[in-house]
Amino acid sequence: MLDLSCTKSLPREYRAHFPITETYIYMNHASVSPPSIEVRDAMAQMLDGVTRYACAKFPEWEQSNEWTRCVAARLVNAQPREIAFLRNTSEALSIVANGVTWHPGDNVVGIAVEFPANIYPWLRISQEREVELRLQEAHDGWIDVDELLSRIDERTRLVTVSWVEYGSGQRLDIRRVGRFCRERDILFVVDAVQGLGALQLDVERDYVDVFAASAHKFLLGPKGVALLYVSDRVLHQICPTVIGWTAVKNYKDYLIHDLDFREGAARFEGGTLNEVGVCGLGHSIDLMLTAGPSRIEQHVLSLSEYICQRLTERGYIVCNSGKADERSAIIVCQHPERSAEEICDSIKARNIIISSRLGRLRIAPHFYNSQDDVDTMIDALPA
Repeated sequence: MLDLSCTKSLPREYRAHFPITETYIYMNHASVSPPSIEVRDAMAQMLDGVTRYACAKFPEWEQSNEWTRCVAARLVNAQPREIAFLRNTSEALSIVANGVTWHPGDNVVGIAVEFPANIYPWLRISQEREVELRLQEAHDGWIDVDELLSRIDERTRLVTVSWVEYGSGQRLDIRRVGRFCRERDILFVVDAVQGLGALQLDVERDYVDVFAASAHKFLLGPKGVALLYVSDRVLHQICPTVIGWTAVKNYKDYLIHDLDFREGAARFEGGTLNEVGVCGLGHSIDLMLTAGPSRIEQHVLSLSEYICQRLTERGYIVCNSGKADERSAIIVCQHPERSAEEICDSIKARNIIISSRLGRLRIAPHFYNSQDDVDTMIDALPA
């Protein structure tokens, strides 16, 4: 049996920050996550301030936005100017898809089992811009990176993948894919929503040109806000297509009508931000930085391995490759006979929350979950 003693301190330190633990064993962070007390209180304080002062304290709200930009950049080893705030992953990826100058005969390489947010923007481009969309099929839900790379040729303009696949939990070797793209001057775009917050992302180490990630999954933030990272080195390759009043330099001078775009990714933000949501995201990231991203990753991956062991002992079929470097915070499994929906409903009645995706059980813990949570969940599953 796996020894989790080295990571037990993390949930002990931070469990009380998440009131959901008083009612549920919650392991559905790949869907929608509960915010911490810090996030709730920071958002409530800002909303109260807006209620009382409206625009009188506008500079404070702007400072809060920039603070969030800084902590988000710190989380992924980026520069603050490379971070933009959007509504969700779909919008962020659409901004990239629409902003590239495409030429007939270009192609985009992606993965066939992606969540629709990382399919539809490229599908529309392929239909309207004479661009070929090449999607690598999965084998039993798993992606072969060699096969993915073999689809890239001299007409490939962009490669887009999920860091962690929502339906299988496979963690893709984005560093290998990113290096391959960098050597060929191909844009490398990552949907990071099912990894960021649970696993460590370093945009320089991993050769990431662009990533998008909504706040409400493993980042433990609110709905309606997302991060878009655009590296300085590729900024000139993506043209803003939704132009808001804050997209330009000197945007506070309302009489200058000049499309002289701001430095960095903020040019893509489209105008006035969801400042309450951005504030909440900042405080969620700040809590993770305090806990330590490396500790969070170690704990989550240890829990993931432990869950796989316990599921196998219980007679469940765990759907993974068995490779440690492809594990993530998402564990997918099947009962030999019973449906995933039936099992989810049965344990929900006992205040244990997991989900069903693609006909299989999907379990997604986070750093405040404990080994006891896992044992309680496993014991509640039908044998």
